[in-house]
Amino acid sequence: MSGIRVILWKEMVDYFGSKRFLILFIIICLTGISVAYLASQNLGSFAHIPGEFLLLGFFISSAGSLPSFTFFVSFFGPLIGLILGFDAISGERSRGTISMVLSQPVFRDSLINGKFLAGLATIAVMFVSIFLIILGLGIWTLGFSPNLEEISRIGVYYLASVVYVGFWLSLGILFSILFRRTSSSALTSIMMWIFFTFFIYMIANVVADQIAPVAAVTTPEVVAKNEAIRRMILRISPAALFDQIATAVLNPSVRAFGFINPAQISGLLPTPLSLGQSLMIVWPEFVGLVALMLICFAVSYVVFMRQEIRSL
Repeated sequence: MSGIRVILWKEMVDYFGSKRFLILFIIICLTGISVAYLASQNLGSFAHIPGEFLLLGFFISSAGSLPSFTFFVSFFGPLIGLILGFDAISGERSRGTISMVLSQPVFRDSLINGKFLAGLATIAVMFVSIFLIILGLGIWTLGFSPNLEEISRIGVYYLASVVYVGFWLSLGILFSILFRRTSSSALTSIMMWIFFTFFIYMIANVVADQIAPVAAVTTPEVVAKNEAIRRMILRISPAALFDQIATAVLNPSVRAFGFINPAQISGLLPTPLSLGQSLMIVWPEFVGLVALMLICFAVSYVVFMRQEIRSL
């Protein structure tokens, strides 16, 4: 544990002192605060949020032509994770310091575990700072403090955000292990970000339309099958999983995703769901997001432990 602790604190100092991390953090922080502030000037955009959950609107409501804070986390959050992880090991190799570090009384698993935990702790501290600022802005605008249900939902959303960016951190670490050159690791990481953020939606739509084409006149069963195929493909995308978690947790009015037959919701009262009911809707997505992060790091751990480390 002492070796992990040393690596963790050393990496956290490097992360918070990194100019590229600070620049991206400032961009996300200023953008998120700007969106929340503009949304506070137009509370009419909170119309889709139940009255007792208005504070959640600062996270999920858009401000005019600007998208919501959740969109910026979904879009820019992966870049922070990749920036923290793409040179975690390849950077040590290129500087010729990895053999020096491992020649000290530091086990190899302490190095990889310390780097991952340091990145995860940095992400957690970053989101705590941004969330507290937005919460303060929301309380100042609305004039009242949040209730326990709102705090719980924001806490779940915070945890999902950390896990989501943590997946991209673990993916960046994996590529930094697989590629000896930092540039190759960075390019591959960016390609994966583009694929999971953009191309996966197009692929899901094409495959769903090929298997269950929706014509101008069709039955609800065909539409449901098309949507089920599309959602099944999107389950491999952490961006799609995070978007669904954020939508269900931050908007208690959301009862289901995908195609909904009117007969399924007939007779239901339009009352907000409890946090437990909202979590039941996206529990598979939440478990899948955590599993993606842990599996990606587990692969990184196994590959790194089996690699030969030679001084340059």
